[in-house]
Amino acid sequence: MSKIIFVTGGAGFIGSALVRFLINETEHTVVNFDKLTYAGNLESLACVEQNERYHFVKGDICDREIVNATFAKFQPDFIMHLAAESHVDRSIDGPGEFIQTNVVGTYELLEAARTYYDSLGDEKKAVFRFHHISTDEVYGDLGETGLFIEETPYEPSSPYSASKAASDHLVRAWNRTFQLPVVLTNCSNNYGPYHFPEKLIPLIILNALEGKKLPVYGDGKQVRDWLFVEDHARALYKVVSEGKLGETYNIGGFNEKQNIEVVTTICNHLNELITDKPDGLDDFKELITFVQDRPGHDLRYAIDASKINKELGWQPLETFESGILKTVKWYLENSQWCKNVQSGNYQRERLGSA
Repeated sequence: MSKIIFVTGGAGFIGSALVRFLINETEHTVVNFDKLTYAGNLESLACVEQNERYHFVKGDICDREIVNATFAKFQPDFIMHLAAESHVDRSIDGPGEFIQTNVVGTYELLEAARTYYDSLGDEKKAVFRFHHISTDEVYGDLGETGLFIEETPYEPSSPYSASKAASDHLVRAWNRTFQLPVVLTNCSNNYGPYHFPEKLIPLIILNALEGKKLPVYGDGKQVRDWLFVEDHARALYKVVSEGKLGETYNIGGFNEKQNIEVVTTICNHLNELITDKPDGLDDFKELITFVQDRPGHDLRYAIDASKINKELGWQPLETFESGILKTVKWYLENSQWCKNVQSGNYQRERLGSA
């Protein structure tokens, strides 16, 4: 049965992948509610913007009045909350925005959702779900062995991860105290098309194409579990439509890689795909430059995604090898998108070196 799905942050990287999936692969109606900050770009949704099931509302989750009005107008069945400030380095430079959006904004959205839910009839109440999308960074530094599971204690290291941990706790509290029907997910590092160029993979690709240095923090041995964004979108839909209320599901790509491995892999693909290298380079790996590490940089994240696999039947379709090649090719074929989304405020400079 067709649902009305309210997506916050639907013009962002993961949000736009989710919106494209919902419009292209389901029959549901999508309301994309986005503030359009620097990382939110409607160009990422050009392929669905004319669809009659897609609606865009420009708004801030901290503005309860516009959230209430949008709920009243569209009467959503599911709320999928992705709107967040999400870059660790930016949270080091300016933590205030992260507290405002990720903590206060989540509180305002929860209160609006609670009021809306309480107004529903029994039939619509039985369907309603609030899905909070979060990160594995709330668990902190994993160490050299082991995996994050849903019961792993929280130990956030950065202002970003602390703000997301706080929002997770708020959602669980609204479930327990006010009986708001919720599900939660915590994901590993996403990558893929339409990723804003401040993040590692697009930054490396775009810098390499211009012959600029490829900055690698510390010794580059920090380990992340890489998840192709389109696999994540499928997982999010699985959880919101089939997940057990009150439960948390960890979503990972089963692809642990050191940062230096990621950068080297990108360079190797570019070496094969680009014949006319900038400034007479023989090998893009010549551009790799080790820089001072990020303050409080966690060494390793890795997710055990067996729960979502066993209970909901989800698993990633892309390996890191297949996903990273698709990603590199996408950036080579979409240089205009990259130019359009980079405002004068961000020119791929180092952030968060505090």
